[in-house]
Amino acid sequence: MTAIYEGGCVCGDVRYRVTGNPVIATVCHCKFCQKRTGSAFSQPVVFKVEQVEFSDGQRTIYEHRSDESHRWLRMEFCPRCGTTVAWRAERRPGTIGIAGGTFDDPNWVKIQRHIWTRSAQRWSRIPADLECFEKGSPT
Repeated sequence: MTAIYEGGCVCGDVRYRVTGNPVIATVCHCKFCQKRTGSAFSQPVVFKVEQVEFSDGQRTIYEHRSDESHRWLRMEFCPRCGTTVAWRAERRPGTIGIAGGTFDDPNWVKIQRHIWTRSAQRWSRIPADLECFEKGSPT
């Protein structure tokens, strides 16, 4: 039986459903994610595009270019409440990242790696049993 997980933004205007397991689940400590979330990190859960279906609400897109790689990230957020729900990355064509905290029950996600750890907040504790990369993931 294929797993199905649902989620959406804070106000409920944007809703989605994902089917199956993610390609990768990561914690990102980069400065961009810290600024855009107002937190210490983000939790990208990446799926193939065909695994994700949006059912409600329009999303606004903001394109950011990395100051280091110069590749784009297209953040998709709810225009009403501002919640970033998803994003697409130039380096991962055919995939879409879902913001882990937007799942109705985010506890099913199994984090596999931490990236951009050189920017991690000093108080962050990164589990020793996970892959860690000072910069972005090599895959």
